Amino acid sequence: MDLNLSAATGADLIKDTTEATFMADVIDTSQEVPVVVDFWAPWCGPCKTLGPMLEDAVRAAKGAVRMVKVNVDEAQNIAGQLRIQSIPTVYAFHKGQPIDGFQGAVPASEVKAFIDRVAKAGGGAAPGEELAEAIAAAEAMLEEGAAVDAAETFAAILGEEPENPAAYGGLVRAHVALGELDKAEAILNGAPARISKTAELEAAHAQIALARQASNAGPVSELRARVEADPADLQARFDLALALHASGQVGEAVDQLLDLFRRDREWNDGAAKAQLFTIFDALKPNDPVVLAGRRKLSSMIFA
Repeated sequence: MDLNLSAATGADLIKDTTEATFMADVIDTSQEVPVVVDFWAPWCGPCKTLGPMLEDAVRAAKGAVRMVKVNVDEAQNIAGQLRIQSIPTVYAFHKGQPIDGFQGAVPASEVKAFIDRVAKAGGGAAPGEELAEAIAAAEAMLEEGAAVDAAETFAAILGEEPENPAAYGGLVRAHVALGELDKAEAILNGAPARISKTAELEAAHAQIALARQASNAGPVSELRARVEADPADLQARFDLALALHASGQVGEAVDQLLDLFRRDREWNDGAAKAQLFTIFDALKPNDPVVLAGRRKLSSMIFA
């Protein structure tokens, strides 16, 4: 799936220019997309630090900004016309006019902020914004039941940013929704170490566990009858909670587990508490079920 996250790559994004090609490379190109111009010279020490930082930030902008490098020793007329008095100097052009700029070497954070401003001035998304929009769109697909489309979108995002935890967790959850639990688990196990402990992947892990439990869940009506017949049958209450969750009755499942915990918090090595945490991990942190459930559990623990 093509997300069109890279409008230009390689030589199209960053190039050297001359006095003969400056108009085409900068003024003409800036009619379509903002162009950052880096005025430098081979003998300039700070230029050697700033240049690579600018190039990295421009590449990260995924085509929302282009970059042109001007060697002032070889383009003295251009430097003179633009009154470049010291280097490094950086100008941003849009619609043929300079719109922003700075002089001297600056930290990478300021370079990124500069590129963000320029990208927004050109009407494009700042670095990361387009990926965030794609993730939101994929999440909406998943909520609407379009799990295949969601999986394709999450996979395309990971093609752009392989260590994006939201996209990685989303891809796992999409395969869970498709009933492909083994594939979901394989994807999760293959996650880069740097993101393996993030909240997004922990949530995906919890959803896999819950989905595997659901495949073995018993009938809600029979289990509810067992609990009503013998409220002290904690195994039946635990099984009822699993069945309720499997049928989408998450709030009632949490209530049954809380009741079980209230009756015997140590039952089956603390199974009720562990199951509650698995359910909480699988949901969004601000989900009302999570907020209410955690509050009730805490009140019992610290009572």
